[in-house]
Amino acid sequence: MKEITVQDLKAMKDAGEDFQLVDVRENHEYELTNIDGELIPLGEVAARADEISKDKKVIVMCRSGKRSATAIEYLEDNEGYDNLYNLVGGILAYGREIDDSIVQY
Repeated sequence: MKEITVQDLKAMKDAGEDFQLVDVRENHEYELTNIDGELIPLGEVAARADEISKDKKVIVMCRSGKRSATAIEYLEDNEGYDNLYNLVGGILAYGREIDDSIVQY
């Protein structure tokens, strides 16, 4: 599984790169704190796979990196994706290392 660090994600955002950020946490988690990813909760990934791009880099994130890894495994194994990157450490790492305004929960 391909991975990306929170530092790499920040650099991509700062450079205005064209990528999709998919957040697979639950609604209540997203409402608590988010970094502007598209919310597709893990339980909806299979039904909403058509909302996830196959034409550009897609970074999949969650709280710590486990649910996003599960989503990526499903999409690669069942939907033919090869452009997915797991955000190492998820939003917790982003909050610790990039933006201390992110709520740690």
